[in-house]
Amino acid sequence: MTANGYFIEDLTIGMSASYGKTVSEADIVLFAGVSGDTNPVHLDQTFAEKTPFKTRIAHGMLSAGFISTVIGTKLPGPGAIYMSQTLRFKAPVKIGDTVTATCTITEIIPEKKRAVLSTVCKVGDTVVIEGEALIMVPSRGK
Repeated sequence: MTANGYFIEDLTIGMSASYGKTVSEADIVLFAGVSGDTNPVHLDQTFAEKTPFKTRIAHGMLSAGFISTVIGTKLPGPGAIYMSQTLRFKAPVKIGDTVTATCTITEIIPEKKRAVLSTVCKVGDTVVIEGEALIMVPSRGK
């Protein structure tokens, strides 16, 4: 890995990296402020108690953002460009849950300087988000 992250030539199928974070009340409130998503299921306990979740839940995109953390800081790291992402939200994330995002290289397209990654976010053994990302990766040949 270089100061700019991995080059396309350094990647191999099966390479994987993770990032974990415990979601706090402050994370949810700040995400609501930054994103503008003030859905009361995230912010109002009385409202949330009447939903199937029975409590406040984190924004799905807050957890999905941890995938971006892996891609931009670990695999392939600085210099990578996010091109697309599919997401399937499978389970809620609650205040105090630790979300671990893991990205695994499943395909390398060297001639286009692209890589496909399997993306999964879990709380413990429970998958909360799964999907696939397409990224552009720097090359030593520029």
